[in-house]
Amino acid sequence: MTISLSKGQRIDLTKTNPGLTHAIIGLGWDTNKYTGGEAFDLDASAFLLRENGKASGIEDFVFYNNLSVYSGAVAHSGDNRDGLGDGDDERIKIVFAKIPDSIHRIGITVTIHEAQKRNQNFGQVSNAFVRLVDEQTGSEILRYDLGEDFSVETAVVVCELYRHGADWKFQAVGSGFTGGLSALANNYGLDAK
Repeated sequence: MTISLSKGQRIDLTKTNPGLTHAIIGLGWDTNKYTGGEAFDLDASAFLLRENGKASGIEDFVFYNNLSVYSGAVAHSGDNRDGLGDGDDERIKIVFAKIPDSIHRIGITVTIHEAQKRNQNFGQVSNAFVRLVDEQTGSEILRYDLGEDFSVETAVVVCELYRHGADWKFQAVGSGFTGGLSALANNYGLDAK
């Protein structure tokens, strides 16, 4: 049975689901039909964060040009450039046992590619969601529908997975940024230039 979360809510992942070893983070969205001109290209990313809340380098950043880190501990499914169709538009796979002990938190984000150039923002995106699925059973464990709280933002921290002792937990974040991927990278300690 899927648990629906609201912004800010936290939930145990591995403690209440002891067989959960391989998770799929599915992200999906629609773009409003009345928006102008150019197609939207939304991109999911994962930032693997140290105890200080920062990534240490490209090895801690998973996105369409760096699809896998730490021998597949976190892996991106690849860039979906149009977001058409139902279901997950992009997926990030997590193998909990492969995540190095130095990683304390994983930030899952979505950005709009070339948002400023195309005059696009998350106010023009609807039905955005994240869900977590047990890869081995196919069961959806949780879902967080982001709602339509955004206007000028070009990047969103959708959720975070974080260590709590030997277990992993999930937090529904839903925090928007202006400045796109560059702003997120800077927030997480990477130089996006």
